[in-house]
Amino acid sequence: MIGMQIDAPGKPLRRVACDLPPPQASEILLEVLACGVCRTDLHVLDGEIPATYPIIPGHEIVGRVRAMGAAVQGVAIGQRVGVPWLGKTCGVCPYCASGHENLCDHPQFTGATRNGGYATHALADAQYCFAIPDRFSDVEAAPLLCAGLIGWRALHLAGPGNRIGLYGFGSAAHILAQVARAQGREVYAFTREGDLAGQTFARSLGCVWAGPSGAPAPELLDAALIFAPAGELVPLALKAVRKGGRVVCAGIHMSDIPSFPYADLWEERHILSVANLTRQDGSSFFETIDRLPIRIVTEQFPLEQANLALERLRLGALMGTAVLIPRAA
Repeated sequence: MIGMQIDAPGKPLRRVACDLPPPQASEILLEVLACGVCRTDLHVLDGEIPATYPIIPGHEIVGRVRAMGAAVQGVAIGQRVGVPWLGKTCGVCPYCASGHENLCDHPQFTGATRNGGYATHALADAQYCFAIPDRFSDVEAAPLLCAGLIGWRALHLAGPGNRIGLYGFGSAAHILAQVARAQGREVYAFTREGDLAGQTFARSLGCVWAGPSGAPAPELLDAALIFAPAGELVPLALKAVRKGGRVVCAGIHMSDIPSFPYADLWEERHILSVANLTRQDGSSFFETIDRLPIRIVTEQFPLEQANLALERLRLGALMGTAVLIPRAA
């Protein structure tokens, strides 16, 4: 196996070659076909979230099953599957027992506490993988495994409101905007100051308005979803939502939220966070998105250019999602 590994927080990824152990009872061995580059990978690289080092990052994996453990059921050799951020749960803690496995007390996370998809091959627990609709190519499918899934969970937490604001128009927002539009909602996109290209991109995907994050929306929003890891956006989003509106913080990491007047929260406004995903989220998302005319915008990189892809993401220089192609390594 060839992979791109983070040896310690703050260190650039380096190419490694090693043998993978055979899959355990519930595991499958995958030939990686594509792996999306997610902002969470940057948080692992920077040491901003708990991770086990050294680690091969990447949790938007599209792969083909090449071997499987003795206990695996419902998966066939040669099948294409997707591997998400939630790699495994304990199944016995109070959260797992009550149907909230996204809050498991003893989880494993792909690309953070178990090796991920910045590699030619990967091991995954078969029970936490998803079948991928045939209509999506390997490259198109990769961003769906986190940007799509977490966006889907965030949209659910936003409630049924008609006017939705998306703060940070990157990988997740460009997918979610199309899903929300297909549901008949109005979508308002908030980008970095001066990002005219990003605003044009948002409008091209059906957003009724696009502007900088500090600008007021032309209408009060029913909900605002924040994908950018910037805590200063929370007070801005609170001002943008109506009475009883919701602000959903959809990232796994965010800078500290500055203080704001209680009056901005008053009138039953809500601030919520999204934590990981459940397998039910994945099932409902892929069933829904298979019926929708979604355009996935990507930029491809060979595996060994993972550092470049991450830096482009850090600088906000990507349109859509960066996707690594191991075969090109």
